[in-house]
Amino acid sequence: MTHPLFSLQNKLMDTAKTLRRTISLWRFLGCAGTLATSLLLLNTAHAAGSAEAGQTRSIVCAGCHGVDGNSFNPEWPSLAGQNESYLINALQSFKDGSRQNVLMNAQAAALSDQDMQDLAAWYSTQKLAGKTADPALVSSGERLFRGGNKASGVPACGACHGPDGQGNGAAGWPAIAGQHATYSANQLLAYRSKQRVTDGDTQMMRTAASRLTDDEIQAVTSYIQGLHP
Repeated sequence: MTHPLFSLQNKLMDTAKTLRRTISLWRFLGCAGTLATSLLLLNTAHAAGSAEAGQTRSIVCAGCHGVDGNSFNPEWPSLAGQNESYLINALQSFKDGSRQNVLMNAQAAALSDQDMQDLAAWYSTQKLAGKTADPALVSSGERLFRGGNKASGVPACGACHGPDGQGNGAAGWPAIAGQHATYSANQLLAYRSKQRVTDGDTQMMRTAASRLTDDEIQAVTSYIQGLHP
């Protein structure tokens, strides 16, 4: 027959062992949680674009878009100061072919997701060079930009791109202030002809562009070119 004291001692020893196992498990889970959190933060940091890496990657882009994202040819867009989400979306569209441009399709094909994020981070930190609008078109261009054309159903550009033309990064809508008028006009014409379809199922840009006349496109893009960020 086992003495009651021995039984109590055995129970206490078993309880102590269980407690030690529980503490060890807590410590393990705590370390695992810390490791998981660290990995998550590391992955998030990696996923975010690096402006420094983007600057290095942008060397091949400089021939068209300028060393600091300010293009010297009005046919090619300035990228300086553009929001990151739009730049990434644009590069992805060129890579998957949903947006067509012989030069850009070839360039984007070689880019990884990280490359795109790095380039977007770099260009978004650059300062857009100021430009001027044609004085003769300012009045009509501003009227279209701020109020649209109710008679033809053209919405105000500023409704989506902002009153100062800075776009909406959260929605992926580009900043357009200070962009070359020639480039902007070409994009509106591409939307109007349905050559460009990157406005998705809403077809907002295709619909708006289809209601713009050539004169209106010339006026509003000139006004946009003269907007200062």
